[in-house]
Amino acid sequence: MVKRCLIIIDLLNEYLDLWDANRADRLIQNTNRLVAAFRSLQLPVIRVRQEFRSDLSDAFLEMRDKRIAVTIQGTRGAQLHAGLDWQPSDATIVKKRYSAFFKTGLDELLAEFGVGELVICGINTHACIRMAAVDAYQRDFRVVLAKECVGSYDAEHARVSLDYMNGKIAKIATVSEIVEALGVI
Repeated sequence: MVKRCLIIIDLLNEYLDLWDANRADRLIQNTNRLVAAFRSLQLPVIRVRQEFRSDLSDAFLEMRDKRIAVTIQGTRGAQLHAGLDWQPSDATIVKKRYSAFFKTGLDELLAEFGVGELVICGINTHACIRMAAVDAYQRDFRVVLAKECVGSYDAEHARVSLDYMNGKIAKIATVSEIVEALGVI
């Protein structure tokens, strides 16, 4: 059996504060359901969060060119949403680009855990989720996107991204389907 890992990407205050509260709460609750299932089987949970210096010297080009200051180190915006079920044993990766793999040490961490399948949650579907899924697929990981645990501010680009990835790059599954596949009752 392939060992699985849950990766939660950018469920940060900066982004979720802009969402309708009920929608954000559903995303967090569904993600926490997966966290509980993974923990019950002692499978790894990895938090990935974006963070930049206040001078944007480590930000990507568009941010530097347009002086877009989001998820700035040390601010509330760069912190994980308080409703997320988090434990000190969860690994945390800080990323500087859309992909959770780009210069982060995620490859080494996954090798250490010995996983072969990644279940990915988070935002934004059309950017960070898509990039992480493609990069995982390129590294020969099986990828599952948790349908109720991914979201975006751009519904159309999110839909196109999910349509593109489904059955090629990743399998899209509901939280219930993922929990059932894990064998959690």
